[in-house]
Amino acid sequence: MLDFILASLIFTLLLPVLIVVSIGLCIANKGKPFFLQPRPGKNERIFQIIKFKTMTDQKDENGNLLSDAERLTAIGSFVRKTSLDEIPQLMNVLKGDMSLIGPRPLLVQYLPLYDEMQKRRHKVRPGITGWAQVNGRNTISWQQKFEYDVWYVDHLSLGLDLKILKWTLKKVLIREGISQEGKATMEVFKGNN
Repeated sequence: MLDFILASLIFTLLLPVLIVVSIGLCIANKGKPFFLQPRPGKNERIFQIIKFKTMTDQKDENGNLLSDAERLTAIGSFVRKTSLDEIPQLMNVLKGDMSLIGPRPLLVQYLPLYDEMQKRRHKVRPGITGWAQVNGRNTISWQQKFEYDVWYVDHLSLGLDLKILKWTLKKVLIREGISQEGKATMEVFKGNN
């Protein structure tokens, strides 16, 4: 209930930003301001995550998508650096697919790669931000990220959620941990081998 109330309030406050960013991305992405993708939620139930589309669909001569860095638009880069690309996920929170705080929902293709410890991240609803995000976000290793996610599951409390929310605001303001050094996004998880 608290997620729903806070998400409604934040969504209402950020609606003007949502509209302006949507128009800019609509222009940059030929009428497609949003990005929908299946992600695993609580108990690995699949849902469609909603994010701002920060990259184009440009392909090479063989029909393969260009690298993330080549497809990232100027407005997309700004939207990522300011973490505005996460705003549409408030709709996922309102629908009950996500929470404000929890392990970030990762790609469906990673599910078979998890070991038993890593799978425990799916015992709670995924979040827009979480313990791993305030402790390094995309600059930490996959192993560390999973350890933080499972630690959060084991220590879940309102006090911890409020602490994560406070730290998230600070991290967003100083734009820390957005991407790995030398990369436009986080490298792909390839399992534990």
